[in-house]
Amino acid sequence: MQGAQFEFRHVCKNYESQTALNDVCFRMMCGEHLAIIGPSGCGKSTTLRLLAGLEAPSAGEILMDGNVVSEANRILKPPHLRGIGMVFQDLALWPNLTVIDNVLLGLSGERLPKYEARKRATQALSLCGIQALAFRKPGTISGGEQQRVALARALAMRPNFLLLDEPFSGLDLVTKTKLLREISGLAADRKLTIILVSHDPVEATVMCRSAIVLAEGRVEESGVLTELLKAPRSEMLKVFCEY
Repeated sequence: MQGAQFEFRHVCKNYESQTALNDVCFRMMCGEHLAIIGPSGCGKSTTLRLLAGLEAPSAGEILMDGNVVSEANRILKPPHLRGIGMVFQDLALWPNLTVIDNVLLGLSGERLPKYEARKRATQALSLCGIQALAFRKPGTISGGEQQRVALARALAMRPNFLLLDEPFSGLDLVTKTKLLREISGLAADRKLTIILVSHDPVEATVMCRSAIVLAEGRVEESGVLTELLKAPRSEMLKVFCEY
């Protein structure tokens, strides 16, 4: 795949009287991992949900491979047809299900034969190094292991794009660093394009070449992350570079 794979054109998103995104425009290139950086409440997670097709914009268009997949109040291409896997901030694991059943749940919309779904789930657990935990429940494993379960569920769908919504919050530095390296390696091996939502520029630089910085629902700056950090314009990157 070549060229721009996702594009936001003047996208707005409102929730009743609250504006989450206002006239957001950006392009995301295939194979070039993108970080969406900004403080809490700036619209980062909303951007991911719009990319995934979980919500429709209030105005503007979202394009994939040059075709409109979402427009004002309409989703034209549903999530399961976008080639996307997503790891949510709260992980969204079902506590009453085993690890492997949580992964299988992510495949429920794929309409696969049972044996194929189980094969994919097992392969994804092995890929994430947690096959031995298949029949444990989320509450009995560590935070880092739970992160791997959520990642396995996303990878079992064999996506082209992996969306990560602040997946490392609450993890200690050692576990976070290890996971960042592992996911970067998996992305290279499986030719995944990563979109990482984060409020931590250091975290983003480990995994992503490009970035957009959001503030109050608008894009403050965008480009190659290392270049942005050399001459920051946004308040967030300015504060970060002072330390």
